Amino acid sequence: MEIKKVWALYYSAIGTTNRTVNTIAEELAAKLDLPLEPVGFTRPVDREKGYCFTENDLVVVGTPTYAGRVPNKILPDFREKLKGGGALAVPVVLFGNRSYDNALAELCAVLEAAGFHTVAAGAFVGQHAFTDKLAGGRPDWEDRRQMQRFAGEIADKVKNLTEIPAPVKVPGDPDAPYYVPKGLDGEPAKFLKAKPRTDLSRCCNCGACARLCPMGAIDPNNVANVPGICIKCQRCVRKCTHGAKYFDDPAFLSHVAMLEANFQKPKKNEVFL
Repeated sequence: MEIKKVWALYYSAIGTTNRTVNTIAEELAAKLDLPLEPVGFTRPVDREKGYCFTENDLVVVGTPTYAGRVPNKILPDFREKLKGGGALAVPVVLFGNRSYDNALAELCAVLEAAGFHTVAAGAFVGQHAFTDKLAGGRPDWEDRRQMQRFAGEIADKVKNLTEIPAPVKVPGDPDAPYYVPKGLDGEPAKFLKAKPRTDLSRCCNCGACARLCPMGAIDPNNVANVPGICIKCQRCVRKCTHGAKYFDDPAFLSHVAMLEANFQKPKKNEVFL
């Protein structure tokens, strides 16, 4: 197999998936002495066009884990807009120090069904979108070194390929139910309808939150209004330089408190070749 180009394609609301996928793809491109092309897949406008790859491409595809799976509102775009065409793929998921559950298995299955050949896969720890107390500052320098070693192993595998590889084996069930968030009381925390609030005393009405929202849910003419679907990705909260966006839904806050109480012990990255 002759690979001529490495791609880094990612849905990344708060930036950890972006950094992880690009670190792996950059090292792969360097090891294989190939050009690299990054593709953001986060904003609605980014997901409008389709991407058709070929057998000469190696594509690192990344997404964060939402409720133990690929984000369900982004999943249709992964399925419909990406055409493998026999390209090699490296599925990558990020998880916020709880678990990646079935997200990696689901991403592998989606890519294989789209005509990719999965050659390796990885699940990496990244700072939780909901709280800095879970994996704060990760991926860190040690995580980055692990990503680079992983990329080196992938490069060696690709160089030695003489035929299409068997799909990489990863744990999990791509058809398993979504993880059910729980509150401090141990009961299911129902915050599906929760939306970000705006502190108008801090908001400068720059409109960045509306431009950056992966769902296009925020009204650009009145950023305090969120008429669209909110997936709780926290992009508006994390990206607002004035700290004007926040969540105050009691069930959501109880779930965050539960995570902080039970999942602060650092988790390890896992890779599969």
